[in-house]
Amino acid sequence: MAVMILSSPLSSTAYISYARSTHVELKTQTKSIVSNKETEILSLCSLEQTTLTYLGNQYQATAAMGCDAKKPSIVSVGQVGDSSSGGLSSVQEPLIKQKHSPENYCVLAAIPPFLFPALGAFLFGYEIGATSCATLSIQSPTLSGISWYNLSSVDVGIITSCSHYGALIGSIVAFNVADIIGLRKELITAALLYLVGAIVTATAPVFPVLIIGRVVYGIGLGLTMHAAPMYIAETAPSQIRGRMISLKEFSTVFGMVGGYGIGSLWITVVSGWRYMYATVIPIPIIMGIGMCWLPASPRWLLLRSIQGKGDVERLQQAAIKSLRRLRGSAAVDSAAEQVNEILAELSSVGEDKDATIGELFQGKCLKALTIAGGLVLFQQITGQPSVLYYAPSILQTAGFSAATDATRISILLGLLKLVMTGVAIIVIDKLGRRPLLLGGVSSMVMSLFLLGSYYIFYDNVPAVAVAALLLYVGCYQLSFGPISWLMMSEIFPLKLRGRGISIAVLVNFGTNAFVTFAFSPMKELLGAGVMFCGFGVICVLSLFFIYFIVPETKGLTLEEIEAKCL
Repeated sequence: MAVMILSSPLSSTAYISYARSTHVELKTQTKSIVSNKETEILSLCSLEQTTLTYLGNQYQATAAMGCDAKKPSIVSVGQVGDSSSGGLSSVQEPLIKQKHSPENYCVLAAIPPFLFPALGAFLFGYEIGATSCATLSIQSPTLSGISWYNLSSVDVGIITSCSHYGALIGSIVAFNVADIIGLRKELITAALLYLVGAIVTATAPVFPVLIIGRVVYGIGLGLTMHAAPMYIAETAPSQIRGRMISLKEFSTVFGMVGGYGIGSLWITVVSGWRYMYATVIPIPIIMGIGMCWLPASPRWLLLRSIQGKGDVERLQQAAIKSLRRLRGSAAVDSAAEQVNEILAELSSVGEDKDATIGELFQGKCLKALTIAGGLVLFQQITGQPSVLYYAPSILQTAGFSAATDATRISILLGLLKLVMTGVAIIVIDKLGRRPLLLGGVSSMVMSLFLLGSYYIFYDNVPAVAVAALLLYVGCYQLSFGPISWLMMSEIFPLKLRGRGISIAVLVNFGTNAFVTFAFSPMKELLGAGVMFCGFGVICVLSLFFIYFIVPETKGLTLEEIEAKCL
C-alpha cells in the first residue's frame, strides 16, 4: 500500500484522525484478501470432498471386505472436470482404460487350469470319432458279439445322435449350475457323468441300456462344453487366453482323431464297439481328480463376495490364494493387487448386483448374447456337417486309395483339422479374432461355391472338389472352429456368463441336431450343388454379421471386454 508523505506537520488531533482512517482502510483491505482466500480454500475443499465421495462410493464394496485402503486404486483421480459436454468426466470413468498391473505368471502353473478342463473337450471329440466306427462294428453279424445287431437306420441314427440330445439336457441343467456350485464342481460332475456313461455304454446288454449310457455321457458333454471354456477364460492370463481356449478346440479335434484311430484298431475285433467305449474310461477319472486338485475360479469367488453370498473376507482370501496357485511363483507378490483391481472393476461395471433372467435380454447382455449366439449359429448352418458327410465320396472321385475306407478318410481330415487348429492357436493372440474370422470365412465362401459348382458344372474335374474340401476344412478350423467357443467364453458379463453360455451352447447343439436332421431331405429336394451354394450364401451373411457386430477382444481382460466391447 502506498503511504502518503506529508509535506507539513499535523496537529495531534489530525494525526490521530489520519491514523485511524488508515487503520480502518488497512483492516478493510485485509478482510477482503482473507475473504477471497477463504473462498478459494472452500472451493478446493469442495473439490476434494467431491473426489473423496466418489472414491468412497467406488471402494464401498472393497472396504466392506476389509481391503487395505492403501492398495493401489484402479480409479482415475486425475481431475473432476465438468460434464457440460454431455459425456462422463475423467473422474467418472473407471480406470479400465488405464494400464493394469502386469499379469505375471509361470508357464508350468498355467498348464493344469487348461489341461484338465480340456480333457473334457477331448472326450467330446473322442465320442464323435469312436461312434462313427462303433456303428459299423455294432451292426456286424460276426463281429458285434450281440444278438440285436440287426439295427434299422433309425436305430443307428438314435445311437449317433442321442449323445447330442443328452448335451442339450446338460446345457439346460447348466443354466444355473455354474452360478450356484461354480465351474470347478460343474466339471467334476461332468467327469463323473462321462465315467458312468462310458461304463454303461461299454457294458450295455440290450439296446435301451446302450441309449441310456449314451444320453448320460451326452449330459456330461453338455456340462463340459459349458464349463470348460468358461473356466479356462476366467483363470488364464489375458496375454494367452485366446491361445488357451483355442487349445480346447485342439483337444476336441485331437480326441476326434484319437477316436477314429482307436476305432480302426478295434473294428475287426469281436465286440470291438465295447472296447472303443471302454478304452476312454481312464480319461474322465484323470479329469475328475485334476479338477478336484485345481482351485475354484477367482472371479467366481469375488463375484460371490461382492454380491454378499458368503463370508466376504474368507472369499477374498480364497481368491488371492487361488490366483497365486493359477499364476505360480511369479504372482505371489502381485496376486493381492490383481484381486483388488478385479474387485473394483467388477463393482464399477455393476457386477455387485444380483442378475435376473430378464437382464439376459437387455443392454450389454443382449449384445453379448447376440454375438455369441450368432457365432455358434453360423458355425453350424454354414455347412460343416454336410461338407464332412460328403468327404468320402469327394475323395473317392479323386481316386484316393484311402477313400475305400471311411475310417482312414476321417483320420486324414482329422489330421488336417488338427494342423489348422494348431496354426490358429499360434496366431490368434497376435493377429486377433476378427482378422481370422473375416479371412477364414471369406475362404469358406469360395470353397462352398466351388463345391456347388463341382456338383452342377464340373463333376468330371474332381481336383476342384478336393481343393474346395481341403480349403473349407482348413479355413473352418482357422475361424469358426476355435473362435466361436473363444468369443462365447469371454464376451458375457461375469454375473450372467454361466446363463449366457448355457443358452449359446444350447443353440450350438440344437442347431447341429437340426442341420443333421435336415441334411438328407435338403439334399433330395435341392441337390448337392444347390445345397452347397446355399451354404455359401449363408456364409456371406455371416461375413456381414462378423464385420458389423463382432468386436475385437485380443489382449483385453474380461472386465475390459465388458466395459469397452458391450
